Amino acid sequence: MNRRQEILEAAAKSFSLFGYKATTMDQVAKIANVGKGTIYTFFANKEELFQAIVLKMIKEMRAEADAVLIKEDSFEENSHRALMKMLNFRKTHELFAKLIQEEKELRTPAVKEVLATIEEEILSYVEEKIQLAIEKGEIIDCDIKLVAYLLFKAYLALVADWGKSHDEELDEERIAALLSGTIFKSLII
Repeated sequence: MNRRQEILEAAAKSFSLFGYKATTMDQVAKIANVGKGTIYTFFANKEELFQAIVLKMIKEMRAEADAVLIKEDSFEENSHRALMKMLNFRKTHELFAKLIQEEKELRTPAVKEVLATIEEEILSYVEEKIQLAIEKGEIIDCDIKLVAYLLFKAYLALVADWGKSHDEELDEERIAALLSGTIFKSLII
């Protein structure tokens, strides 16, 4: 493994443990077992290092979503699996979970910006899949941006938010059935 990769892994560990605001370049250097100056040969500042880690995390999330797609399956089945995978990634990935927590508790501007970037990436991913489904004739021609937003926010509300205000979490089958009978029903040709 090269030095840059070691620094990225050390920084990801520090950001995951301490959050963005509390992570220092000294901590990253200590975890990576390098001098602080070595970090600056690869990254101009903490923000640049953080951005590199977030871009890597976005690529991982996209790869995990792509891995559950099955070419022969419908747009609805693939959308459901991909969105569930991305939302589970959001919940289980240490750094992602820490960023969500830090944004809620501290409202750190850099974290808020990164979470918005991640959401934009998720929406872009969903938009790509909607465009492909329209081209294949699987779904009606629609306002792609609005439908992507609607799908993402519906899944987010049902997966992440429902349990906060209700006594139960919704299982995946119930979410799929609900959205199949509503949003997807209106899209499928």
